[in-house]
Amino acid sequence: QVQLVESGGGLVQAGGSLRLSCAPSQSIFSFNAMAWFRQAPGQQRVLVAAMPSDGSTTYADFVKGRFTISRDNAKNTMYLQMNSLKPEDTAVYYCIADMRGVRHWGQGTQVTVSS
Repeated sequence: QVQLVESGGGLVQAGGSLRLSCAPSQSIFSFNAMAWFRQAPGQQRVLVAAMPSDGSTTYADFVKGRFTISRDNAKNTMYLQMNSLKPEDTAVYYCIADMRGVRHWGQGTQVTVSS
């Protein structure tokens, strides 16, 4: 069973920054892709940013230019750097990892942006 441990969430004022981390229990190279999703209260879970195993990146339009997904192979950790945060970015953020057709989810970390 793959474990994904997220950290880095918290409360920040609008315009501020946070960096989320996702540490998997297996090597990052085990996964076909990793990504960040988020779910705001009363809304569906949506994709924020993704990184397939080739290291390319894709972003949802609502975070382009503000968020950056990256990974540190030596630390076996994936990150989501979030800048210029807005109140509408408030959500629970989830790390996911896809491996052999199975999607694994982290427990989520709360991000709250105050106006």
